[in-house]
Amino acid sequence: MTTTAESVGKTEPVRTAGARRSVGSRIAEKLSGGLVRVVLIVVGLFWLVPTIGLLVSSLRTPQDMNASGWWTVFSKPSQLTVDSYQKLLENSDITNSLVNTVLITVPATVLVVVIGALAGYAFAWMEFPGRDWWFLGVVSLLVVPVQVALIPIAELFGNIGLFGTILGVILFHTGFGLPFAVFLLRNFFAEIPRELLEAARLDGAGELRLFVRVVMPLGGPAIASLGIFQFLWVWNDMLVALVFTKSGTQPITVALQTQVRQFGNNIDVLAPGAFISMVIPLAVFFAFQRQFVSGVMAGAVK
Repeated sequence: MTTTAESVGKTEPVRTAGARRSVGSRIAEKLSGGLVRVVLIVVGLFWLVPTIGLLVSSLRTPQDMNASGWWTVFSKPSQLTVDSYQKLLENSDITNSLVNTVLITVPATVLVVVIGALAGYAFAWMEFPGRDWWFLGVVSLLVVPVQVALIPIAELFGNIGLFGTILGVILFHTGFGLPFAVFLLRNFFAEIPRELLEAARLDGAGELRLFVRVVMPLGGPAIASLGIFQFLWVWNDMLVALVFTKSGTQPITVALQTQVRQFGNNIDVLAPGAFISMVIPLAVFFAFQRQFVSGVMAGAVK
């Protein structure tokens, strides 16, 4: 009995998971966080090399660009000049195309966001006959490629006088941007608690006021994500612009593609034009980066 009591009173030390691990594994764990950061920083720097090269090239003269690579500017900073940007502002083709790009991108983005938000709210919280079938039809339009509709819509626009106009390009981008917008916003709005909407209705809020005061503020991240997606798609588009625009309505992508044909004579215009065309959507993305990440991650964790 004494032996048994003594054996019961004694407790063996509990082995923790850390005690069973080797020294090498613990060292690897401590280094893994820093190593991953270093790798990501290196990858990010390599990713930025073309952007930096384009920026530096846009600040050099054509003679310097023909004589040496853009990296030589770090040893000869005197090569940097803003003459190319001054010449770019004097090129009416580039400046007009930049204005056309803004006139196409901003309305196409705003229309998709507004119409997509209204339709998404209707599909999520309003009852009407055939709602689910209508939504299924809208979602099925996501699989329709743009190339299939180019010739029929070009013929339609030609018959009604919209071919070659900015309005025609806006309508095309709006039509093909709406299926994704409705799909994204409907799924996001459906996650809003029903009790919140019912409480607003009990306070006397109508559907329009409920949409503006409750749904839109709660759907801010998803709406920002959609706006960024649509803005980037329309701003960087060249296929639709090549088909539906003329010389006076061309966006910056088509204008730069036209200038490439005379690459040897206007390289000092191409470099700053390409950099401006790239830096504007980057600025928009970074300005709404927080909302974009929140919208993409929305619904991933419940």
